[in-house]
Amino acid sequence: MSEPKIVDDIVIFGEPDADTLAQVKRCAAPEETFGAVLCADSHKGYSMPIGGVVAYRGLTSPSGVGFDIGCGNKAVRTNLKVDDVRDDLPALMDEIFDNISFGIGRKNPRPIDHEVFDDERWNVHPGVAALKKLARQQLGTVGAGNHYVNLMEDMSTGDLWVAVHFGSRGFGHKTASGFLNLAAGRPFDARLPGESMDSPPVLLRLESELGRAYHEAMQLAGAYAYAGRDVVVDQVLSILGAEATFSVHNHHNFAWEEEHGGEKVIVVRKGATPSHPGQLSFVGGSMGDISVVIRGKDNDTAKKALYSTMHGAGRVMSRTRAAGKWKRVRGKRVRVGGEVNMDEVHQQLKRLGIELRGGGPDEAPAVYRRLQQVLDAHASTIDVLHVLKPVGVAMAGIDEYDPYKD
Repeated sequence: MSEPKIVDDIVIFGEPDADTLAQVKRCAAPEETFGAVLCADSHKGYSMPIGGVVAYRGLTSPSGVGFDIGCGNKAVRTNLKVDDVRDDLPALMDEIFDNISFGIGRKNPRPIDHEVFDDERWNVHPGVAALKKLARQQLGTVGAGNHYVNLMEDMSTGDLWVAVHFGSRGFGHKTASGFLNLAAGRPFDARLPGESMDSPPVLLRLESELGRAYHEAMQLAGAYAYAGRDVVVDQVLSILGAEATFSVHNHHNFAWEEEHGGEKVIVVRKGATPSHPGQLSFVGGSMGDISVVIRGKDNDTAKKALYSTMHGAGRVMSRTRAAGKWKRVRGKRVRVGGEVNMDEVHQQLKRLGIELRGGGPDEAPAVYRRLQQVLDAHASTIDVLHVLKPVGVAMAGIDEYDPYKD
């Protein structure tokens, strides 16, 4: 069982590349830093690496949480076995793909009312209040990129599971952009300038007016993300004619107020999952790999890791390298020059018995690590309770342009 390394007081699982390590060091440089972690699925992100964790005394970080505030997973075990629906899988996946809205900026054709819209935190800032209409329109939509709706089979019991991965949609993205603007002295709704992946962290004092407003808006976006995942899972259960018998639900882009080493700190996790002793989490692999339900352990290694763990398998190939560059051909935006052949991906998934709807080369199995490799690196801090393999995967289509940052 491998143990993490300690480099410059940063707890490191796996073997991060130099750019990823440089990013987390930059985020952990302020004197208010309590501790920092890199998970084994880490890779370079905007300002702070995906798979990065930094705990601050009295500071929160809009750049650390990132643009998809509250991105996370919900997974439920149903009262069905996969064998109950195996013959109907193609039709069920068609219905899921046709009835749930995937893609960037798409609106739910049937806007849903929800108690989250009664939350007082919509009034935390006029810029946030102005986003309420957009949030109503997009509740129950999934988005693009690596966001998905999966049907999965428990490899031990044959139980049918439903798993979803997405966050706070356009509301969260515009909220993050708004507070990054305010922190730089620009209006909330100004167009963000071109941001460098190597931008220094944006840090706000939690007791300041701006810091508290961001923290409350972030919590609202997190509640909105939870509501969206609840809605989509319920839609899928309705399509299946199934009921949930067990549920696990977690964020992995968020800032939590926690106590570590007897101190109250703000733990900023970007693409990293809280894994406190006994806490359950769902961690997804690529469209052709396993996913797992895990439980946090209580030991010295877990404490050093700020009770944090991976959120997925971790990207090893950029979207551009996998899918090609966006170019305009005959008036349409298309990807050209990518390394991944989708015909081969479809053949691979067919051999594995996986029904794919949508998806593109930037989400092919080859662009991610194998999840087991990441789990092995974190084995001292987690127990794996359920191993799930995909039987149906629905994602945004290959032609969807994704302007959102991680």
